[in-house]
Amino acid sequence: MDRQKQRMTLTAAVAVLVPLAAACGSEQADGGSGAADGTARPLTGVRWDVDSVTVDGRKHPVADGAYLAIGADGTAEGSYGCNGFSAKATVDGDRVRLTDATATERACEDRSMAVEQALARTLTAGPLTSDVDGDHLTLKAADGDTVRLTGHPDAG
Repeated sequence: MDRQKQRMTLTAAVAVLVPLAAACGSEQADGGSGAADGTARPLTGVRWDVDSVTVDGRKHPVADGAYLAIGADGTAEGSYGCNGFSAKATVDGDRVRLTDATATERACEDRSMAVEQALARTLTAGPLTSDVDGDHLTLKAADGDTVRLTGHPDAG
């Protein structure tokens, strides 16, 4: 009878510990950008459509087609709206840094070019703080300039 109680105790302990061990191993490998309740998308592997860029306190809508995709392999690519770009990407916790950016040099309408230049400067000026909230991402520069994006699956 003692042996049977030991097995039951061991079985009960395993039943409690296995889910805890699984929960400990379920952290995201994306630098922690997902929410603890699993509602936020990871920062990498998502196509983030750019909604707006705010520079010096002025919000500017961007051209349709502007997006950012950061790969788990340390690369980033996207479009400022008219011109495409690629860069190296570093994600460390909620910090994102895009470096060594290269872009196409298409001529676009004047207004579009000014917004593209503001977006390019904001994305590559230095480390950005990321905040993922469900399907929405906000990237904020140290000077307060921000880029707001909406995520779509199957990117990256």
